[in-house]
Amino acid sequence: MCAIEALERLARCERPRVVVGDGALSQLGALCSELGVGRALLVSDRGLVDAGHTQRAEKVLASAGIEATLFSSVSPNPSESNVQACALAAGEAGVDFLVGLGGGSAMDTAKGATFLLAGGGQMEDYWGRGKGRGEFMPLVMVPTTAGTGSEMQSFALITRERDGRKMACGDERAIARIVILDPELTASVPPEVAAHAGLDCLTHAVETAVTSCANPQSLQLSHLAFQLVCSSFSEALKTGALDARRNMLVAASLAGLAIEGSMLGAAHALANPLTARVGLDHGRAVATMLPHVVRFNAQDPGAAAGYEELCRATAIEGGSEGLAIRIEAWLDEAGVPRGLGAAGIADTDLGTLAEAASQEWTGGFNPRPVDASSLQGILQSAL
Repeated sequence: MCAIEALERLARCERPRVVVGDGALSQLGALCSELGVGRALLVSDRGLVDAGHTQRAEKVLASAGIEATLFSSVSPNPSESNVQACALAAGEAGVDFLVGLGGGSAMDTAKGATFLLAGGGQMEDYWGRGKGRGEFMPLVMVPTTAGTGSEMQSFALITRERDGRKMACGDERAIARIVILDPELTASVPPEVAAHAGLDCLTHAVETAVTSCANPQSLQLSHLAFQLVCSSFSEALKTGALDARRNMLVAASLAGLAIEGSMLGAAHALANPLTARVGLDHGRAVATMLPHVVRFNAQDPGAAAGYEELCRATAIEGGSEGLAIRIEAWLDEAGVPRGLGAAGIADTDLGTLAEAASQEWTGGFNPRPVDASSLQGILQSAL
């Protein structure tokens, strides 16, 4: 029932318009034609070129009379220069819209490029909310992983090169016009990538359910996303069943939409330095920290109640501790070590990591206030 409710919720979206279905990539050309556009920059990565997905997208666009130029130089955790290169490619090709085909990195790169194409300057100029300038090109998103939910968000997360900080650059004009959720595209994703993406989706659902600015609408989205994760993540990992992968794609989009209203919390604040300074994959980093953040936040009565409410429609019992234990079980299922020590992190690293985490914007929305000292304590518990 929650899967049906989730699909109905997405169907009510007007911006972006969401199309869900097996093989839905075949509708890309027709949907883009409705926007009145004719020349696309297809933003993707080499893995999707090798998998044949970019060629399929180009063919579908061509069938609708739309010419596509491929930009396949997306890097993980896209940097300022990566986004600038994408915007330059778009300008040189004379495109009138962009298609982000891939995981969060491809979609954030495409999204970031729309800021630069509209207003010029540097990505740092747009750090924050509502700083965009000019008229943004239409953006179409086609996620190939069930994780970030970037397809539903107005924010592009771009890495500042001089210190590795994640810059959240958001503007309502950067919201995609169309999102296509095709679970068939996720079949070629390597198991480890799929697992880490699913853990990112899980973390989004849990964190958005208790942030200090969560609201009734965002909570509904968080709860629906979490219910889908509970019913489908393990199955998607074990068998790769199409239904499970479809549910995870929908869950990722719902949780991504929840972020728009509720933001995130301490798990993301702690994870970003782990990615920037240690090279830990984002999904693994946030999920490794999540059970420890849940236990920390549970000392706040409001957060504890939020976790209990989140679990109410699932089989998870035991309140916050039961939730933390279940998250650890999902880490085990995904083959992700629970401790930071497995990533080569030592006790002597924690102070620097905690100080960096205290500067991250997401920590400001955590339900229980955090500072460098408390964040170091959470890192210590995860060691």
